Amino acid sequence: MQSDTQEDKKTEIDAEISENETDKQEQYKKDDNINNQTGHNVKNKRGSSILRGILILLIILLGLWLIGGMPKISRILPYGKLQPTPTGKVNLSTNPNDQPIQVPSSAQAEDDAVTQVVEKSSPAVVSIIISKDVPKLQNYYFNPFGDVGPMPGGGPSLFDQFFGQNQPQPQPQQPGSGGTVKQEIGGGSGFVVSADGLVVTNKHVVSDMTADYTVLTNDGREYDAKVLGRDRTNDVAVLKVDPSKPQKGNGVNQMDTLPLGDSSQVKIGQTVIAIGNALGEFTNTVSKGIVSGLRRNITAGGFSGSEQLDQLIQTDAAINEGNSGGPLLNLKGEVVGINVAMAQGAQNIGFALPIDTVKNSIQSVQKNGKIVQPYLGVRYLGINQALQQQNNLPFDYGILVSKGQNPTDLAVIPGSPADKAGIVENDIILEVNGTKIDDKSSLARMISGFTVGQSIDLKIWHKGETKTISVKLEEAPASQQ
Repeated sequence: MQSDTQEDKKTEIDAEISENETDKQEQYKKDDNINNQTGHNVKNKRGSSILRGILILLIILLGLWLIGGMPKISRILPYGKLQPTPTGKVNLSTNPNDQPIQVPSSAQAEDDAVTQVVEKSSPAVVSIIISKDVPKLQNYYFNPFGDVGPMPGGGPSLFDQFFGQNQPQPQPQQPGSGGTVKQEIGGGSGFVVSADGLVVTNKHVVSDMTADYTVLTNDGREYDAKVLGRDRTNDVAVLKVDPSKPQKGNGVNQMDTLPLGDSSQVKIGQTVIAIGNALGEFTNTVSKGIVSGLRRNITAGGFSGSEQLDQLIQTDAAINEGNSGGPLLNLKGEVVGINVAMAQGAQNIGFALPIDTVKNSIQSVQKNGKIVQPYLGVRYLGINQALQQQNNLPFDYGILVSKGQNPTDLAVIPGSPADKAGIVENDIILEVNGTKIDDKSSLARMISGFTVGQSIDLKIWHKGETKTISVKLEEAPASQQ
């Protein structure tokens, strides 16, 4: 009986265990189903996100393509290898900032033109050295400290400390000793206009009648130069050298020359080139600029005095001391002006004489061996509104015939064309051949445009009466050159 009971209990326990196992298996199946469903959901979500991202990227790229913003794609090369350029040249730089700038063809053409003009013109541009006999010193030692005497305590002076004791001190040669030495005192520029050695420069460069002048070419030849003529109305002079007989270097049969252009065709804004002996030290210095203005009238001053210069070309090409007399060139290599002056206290304001006003002087020297110029024979003051008001004059233009500062500076030179025509002091000359005399057309400039022996008509105010007289121009005497 007890045994049957135990067997029944055991059977019940086994049934419960079997039922529990069956429940567990069913639970595992449910869990597996849940897990499988969850995995499928995660995969589906992940796949949807990827597809959504791809779709968004495609939309962005399509938008960039439509608006023209599609970036260019460059091929990435292995490190250390270089990609040949289409021209076959190897590009060694990896920094785009190191690449050469692409120069516009117009700018490159101008640079090429400038360098060609300089190369072709430089052999005909010369330096002019001014030398003069000056009193000679007994020696050339110089004491920069003055007469300071010995140092306290009996030591040597500062001069002796620097240069050694018992050095001789400089003493001027005593009067009557006759000691002189030739010394370089200045310099300027010029250019050759004829193969036989005619050189053009400024008059103020060779204004010293007692000085000697040497022409130095770009290749080192040195020539003694003779001044053939000085233009009294223009700041122009013409020199002559013998090409075959240099004092230094080898002679030549013909010299390089510069062609003369037409300054009436010069335009504001056009490129010009100045070449000269800058500061009397830097030979054949080149500067480039533009024409800044035309028909400028200035009063130029220097060691030889001041003078009125008319109808000048203004340029911003650098013109320094020593450039005087050098050429102003256009891009054809033609001389359109002679560098003559610069504005003190300003930057890049220089002036040049128009070459057309110089041609007569060159032709005169070639024909006559000197500058032959007509003259009228009067001294005068230019009339403006201030002079008119101060002197109660009837005109605010023209020139007033008047004496100079010295008692010997007569208003009308005796025997001159003006004297023969009856012009006297205090007359006013108003016009020359119908052209009014004013700040744009000076009397000297107009007279220089005529030839010796030519007759001109002058409109004058004489003792309260306006009338026209005829004057025959004559060659200016040496005293008026």
